[in-house]
Amino acid sequence: MMTHLPDASGPGEDERPDRKDTNLSQVQSNNGIRNIAIIAHVDHGKTTLVDALLKQGQVFREHQEVGVLIMDSNPLEQERGITILAKNTAVSYNGTKINIIDTPGHADFSGEVERIMNMADGCLLLVDAVDGPMPQTRFVLQQALSHDVAPMVVINKIDRPEARVDEVEELIQDLFLELATKSEQLDFPVLYASARDGYAVADLDAPREDMQPLFEAMVESVPAPAGNPDEPFQMLVAALDYSNYLGQIAIGRIFRGMARFRAPVALLRNGDEPQPQNLEKVFVFRGLERLEVTEAQAGDIVAVSGVEGVSIGDTIADGEHPEALPSIEIDEPTVKMTFGVNTSPFMGKEGTHSTSRTLHARLRRELRTNVSLRLETTDSPDEFLVSGRGELHLTILVETMRREGHEFQVSKPEPATKVIDGKVYEPFEHLTIDTREEYIGPLTENLAGRLAETINISNDGEGNVRLEYNIPTRGLIGFRSAFLRDTRGTGVTNSLFTGFRPMSGEVKTTNNGVLIASEAGTAITYGLLIAQGRGETFVEPGTPVYAGMIVGVHPRDADIEINVCKEKKLTNMRSATADIIKRLSPPLLLSLEDALDFIADDELVEITPKNYRLRKKLTSATARQRQRRNTAKSKV
Repeated sequence: MMTHLPDASGPGEDERPDRKDTNLSQVQSNNGIRNIAIIAHVDHGKTTLVDALLKQGQVFREHQEVGVLIMDSNPLEQERGITILAKNTAVSYNGTKINIIDTPGHADFSGEVERIMNMADGCLLLVDAVDGPMPQTRFVLQQALSHDVAPMVVINKIDRPEARVDEVEELIQDLFLELATKSEQLDFPVLYASARDGYAVADLDAPREDMQPLFEAMVESVPAPAGNPDEPFQMLVAALDYSNYLGQIAIGRIFRGMARFRAPVALLRNGDEPQPQNLEKVFVFRGLERLEVTEAQAGDIVAVSGVEGVSIGDTIADGEHPEALPSIEIDEPTVKMTFGVNTSPFMGKEGTHSTSRTLHARLRRELRTNVSLRLETTDSPDEFLVSGRGELHLTILVETMRREGHEFQVSKPEPATKVIDGKVYEPFEHLTIDTREEYIGPLTENLAGRLAETINISNDGEGNVRLEYNIPTRGLIGFRSAFLRDTRGTGVTNSLFTGFRPMSGEVKTTNNGVLIASEAGTAITYGLLIAQGRGETFVEPGTPVYAGMIVGVHPRDADIEINVCKEKKLTNMRSATADIIKRLSPPLLLSLEDALDFIADDELVEITPKNYRLRKKLTSATARQRQRRNTAKSKV
């Protein structure tokens, strides 16, 4: 076990190539500060660990009620139980300030990891004692080592009965051997913890009391930040915030010099001319609070206001010596979809922002903080092509905009391809599935049609299997729903982008037909009963519908137009069964992710603050019939 701790002034402090680009004439260390990023695969316990560090790091008053998952303050993070945005906090231990950066674990938000790694001097790799290293573990560790930060490892959840600590530790060492770029990166401390129970130990036989061993390891193994406070000020912007009182707030690390109240500075971006600005306020972090100070020193992570028009990756430098730092590099997006103005008959009834101008302005504003996002215009002035790192990445954007009152429509997600030497290349991903062995058959059959290549199949001898595949991103689109169905909801799937390859083959999926409302009105029980004779419905009685809206699904590969607004005709005749109440089956209610997985290329999801609706791109039955005829003629 690699459990010894290197000196604080050890490898990495003077050897980092990305630190040399800061033009420091004299490297100094601020021994009172440590900057560390916590990285891990999704659900391995990063935010819970930060909770424990905050509670034991002299941040809260005694007996203060603070709850759990303190750093996940975004409503969507709380609802979904995942970290979406990287956030930083600070604790104090024996006079040393420890800036902690909590990062997302989901692959779709890996851009958040890439943008904050420049702020850290060390990384804490957290690994589940049961799952071991997962696909995202590899990615985040590779990012950290490429930025030459000092690593340390914490094996979490050792309190679980099925924990396999020794085996997981060997797998971690194998991962480091594979990814390390220099020998010093193989010399790292290993600790064992239960973040939920609030303890960490350097030896499994040691008393399990608190987080003190982890605090000590952070101070001893993570090098102090380098930076000469006497040199001209230089700061790289890694995050943005907004205050109604202060305006735009830039968050980043001071690489040299001092950030001073009311100091003249220059904003530098992509080789443009320096823009003169002034620092209006300077804040440092303590716990969950920002403390206003008159100056902050090199190596610290600060928030500053007064710099207008700043974006992530920009440099804020001394006004008299404007020298830019290398910008933040982010990997390419892998999935794209069209955002357009809502063109349904219900346009403008439920949202407060429904024009192309407000839609484009909102997407442009998102680019300033969402560094993994790309925005392109199309031939239509009412449609915009948005690219991101995955379906979940774009889904979170859609849900955020919906809650802000925007009304729009989105198309089916597609892979973000690129042309190299005349050939079309598409993104590929490494897919990992954990499930029971009885589901291997249906999963293998499904994935074979999605062009997946088997890499490895492992069995733990107790019926649990791990399947690994290489699969094109287009094969993963719509797979989540089929996966939950095939595994009866008992499986776990993770994927990680691996690169671009030439596009080949055709993805084969099971296509269901849809039930399309033929008339506008309000859905009636009698009409829905007729529709349920053909398939499953998506709407309840009393739901407003319009012609061209998708109201259900049926098992055959053909669309059926049906009138769900049809009422039962009344007659003079009495029936022995007239008073028997006919009961509808409950409607199939789709989440946003399910809806995006479900729709075909000729369909859209209408997004409003109150509803998701599925619809055909062409709501007119005559227009759809004409399009089918033209398509058939073109094939001939």
